[in-house]
Amino acid sequence: MIWDDEFETLPREALRALQAKRLRDLVARVYGAVPFYRRKLDEAGCGAGDVRSLGDLENLPFTTKEDLRETYPFGLFAVPMERVVRVHASSGTTGKPTVVGYTRRDIDIWAELMARTLACGGTTKGDVVHNAYGYGLFTGGLGAHYGAERIGATVIPISGGNTKRQIMLMQDFGSTILLCTPSYALNLAEVMAEERVDPAGLRLKCGLFGAEPWSESMRGEIERKLKISALDIYGLSEVIGPGVASECIEEKRGLHIFEDHFIAEIIDPATGKALPFGETGELVFTTITKEAFPVIRYRTRDISRLDVTPCSCGRTHVRMDRISGRTDDMLIIRGVNVFPSQIESVLMAIEGVEPHYQLIVSREGSLDLLEVQVEVGEAIFSDEIKGLETLARRIEHEIKDLLGVSSKVKLVEPKTIQRSEGKARRVIDNRKL
Repeated sequence: MIWDDEFETLPREALRALQAKRLRDLVARVYGAVPFYRRKLDEAGCGAGDVRSLGDLENLPFTTKEDLRETYPFGLFAVPMERVVRVHASSGTTGKPTVVGYTRRDIDIWAELMARTLACGGTTKGDVVHNAYGYGLFTGGLGAHYGAERIGATVIPISGGNTKRQIMLMQDFGSTILLCTPSYALNLAEVMAEERVDPAGLRLKCGLFGAEPWSESMRGEIERKLKISALDIYGLSEVIGPGVASECIEEKRGLHIFEDHFIAEIIDPATGKALPFGETGELVFTTITKEAFPVIRYRTRDISRLDVTPCSCGRTHVRMDRISGRTDDMLIIRGVNVFPSQIESVLMAIEGVEPHYQLIVSREGSLDLLEVQVEVGEAIFSDEIKGLETLARRIEHEIKDLLGVSSKVKLVEPKTIQRSEGKARRVIDNRKL
């Protein structure tokens, strides 16, 4: 189901022309309204009239999360505060949060984009949307809520936590669409099994999962355990929130970026040089319709790839690969780049291993040590010690074979690793770097 047929199926040539016009308008607007951007553009030698085509994009300066923190709280707003009707902030673990604002038009666009996202999963006005994304300063809950209401669906604004109650309401209210993080979806499945609730007896048909990287193997686990179709969605507060891109239920091969509102690039994270379609690197976004908080070439630190080949769903917008990791949560273990999602792909391919794990990094002298703690099924954990040792060695071998880095695997009993009601904490880095 396509929500906005006019723009989601726009021919590529017309789409690029629209992007170029909106980019010119954006640069002229922020040059006049945001002192930070005026200074950055002047330093880059790009005046308000120097952007004529999409080819000029690479001449524009990058924006980073550090820039947002330095201009805290409202230094990057492009409109007076009287026009800002909503403020959200990131849940950063260090320093002050990054603050974003919305005008009434921004909220309206956000609702439209989330309606597109939900429609990618087949959501209609006859659905009951169980929204377990967090409400509040986090953008996930309210963004998804407005999109579901825009479609005309019934929304259950339950937010996170109280998992048993969530399952009860799914049963009683007849929820058909599930919105939450992928790790919380697995938590729901686990509690359903404990409570002897058969997911096949629910009306759930599709889940749209985002806010954290997850693997194809984890998709398989979620689909098998919850008896639903699982789609990956993407967004971040600095760009708009959820609603930047979504997989379509027809193919589930890459997330359609809504290019009439965002220009996406892939760059080499080390050099900042733009890379061609098909190459893997850091994802960069320019917002071309936002009023209160537009960003130019925002470095997401997310690792992905862009694909412009046609999709059978009919959408013409470029697709991005699922996020494989982040440049700033990438672990460097003895000179080797390691992403948690790479280790997850190894774990999920081994029978008997549960989808709950944690990576603990420490340093002994000058040597980095990586410990992988992973849960195994009750039957396996109750097995002889020799069998557990064999399984641990196998996992260690698979990780070494894929990544070229040695690790110590510790198999733990079910329910040992703390469950998440939001983003899972996959890495504990105890090194003093």
